[in-house]
Amino acid sequence: MAEDSKIILNNDDQTLGTIQIAPRVLEIIAGIAASEVDGVSKMYGSFANSVSELLGRSDFRRGVKIVNNDDNLTIDVDVYIEYGTSVPKTAELIQKRIKQQVALMTSLKVTEVNVHVKGIVAETPNQSVDPNDIFGEKNDKKAEAKK
Repeated sequence: MAEDSKIILNNDDQTLGTIQIAPRVLEIIAGIAASEVDGVSKMYGSFANSVSELLGRSDFRRGVKIVNNDDNLTIDVDVYIEYGTSVPKTAELIQKRIKQQVALMTSLKVTEVNVHVKGIVAETPNQSVDPNDIFGEKNDKKAEAKK
């Protein structure tokens, strides 16, 4: 979670006023950017995040922490990677994507993106269950008829 302080965008022409961004906005940008990278299965989050998702509220800040020290942004991202993908390549893509998206959307410079791989998610085989034949009795009868 980010600090409650606002981040002020440096703008040469401040005649109209200042622009402030809440750190949670940066967390959302980083979370969406990381989750869109190929090879990322899901973002790591707390039990509260999981309960919120079950209730239908997606939390894009999940697994993202922002630290702002004198306009030096450090972003920590916790992810699960899909089995079979290259961890170093995926982590590097996450770093580049987050830096790019934060820079494009806010003009802020990200000094560090630390990717923490919390686990590997294996692909689950597709299992189709016929709701009219939950125990597979029809398939067993077909196999016996062929014999």
